[in-house]
Amino acid sequence: GRDDFSDYPEAAKALPAAGGSMGDYNYETIVSLKPDLVLMTGINTPEQVKALEDLGITVYYLPNPVNLEDLFVNIETVGKLTGRSAEAEKLAADLRARLQAVTDKLATVTEKPTVFYELDGSEPTKPWTAGAGTFLSQLIGMAGGVNIGDQMPEMYGQMSLEALLVANPQVILLGDAAYGMTPEQVAARAGWEALDAVKNARVLTFDDNLVSRPGPRLIEGLEVLAQLLHPELFK
Repeated sequence: GRDDFSDYPEAAKALPAAGGSMGDYNYETIVSLKPDLVLMTGINTPEQVKALEDLGITVYYLPNPVNLEDLFVNIETVGKLTGRSAEAEKLAADLRARLQAVTDKLATVTEKPTVFYELDGSEPTKPWTAGAGTFLSQLIGMAGGVNIGDQMPEMYGQMSLEALLVANPQVILLGDAAYGMTPEQVAARAGWEALDAVKNARVLTFDDNLVSRPGPRLIEGLEVLAQLLHPELFK
């Protein structure tokens, strides 16, 4: 079984879903699946953990990783819990190696482009973005960029067009491309034509699925970000 968000790899979609998209779970479905183990994370409330434990289900509370090393540790922990330690250790080692490869590739970078990552641009005068402390911001930094969202006081928030014009990002990444946003639409927004990213055609689509959940695909997200921000190094 899975929650509504767990849609990767493709085979996961064939498993029965037990809710979670609105924060609520179908406990009857979970019980009917007779799980040996339920993994819960920081997105789940203590009340939800207790509800499952009261039903006699074994729950392991997996802490939300705050950096990539935490992610690797979580993978190894799940490996131990499921009797797949060897596979988990190999996956973590492979991911660490890919991370190191990106780090090595960017070692000579001296100029880091300023980046605006758009989570939701449905309000063009105040689009949503990610700030300091988020995985998104960490990954942009590790990929050789500077996240202009770091200037916000909150981890996720809306940045005014005025603040965006002052920051003047050199690259705009459209995490909302999955919802139909295009570089052409961004270029047509009132006031956005003054931004360097728009002037230089560096408004780029990006698959937000790679970075929106703290799983193994974060490394793929980092690899893609590095290629987008520093294409000259990946020719």
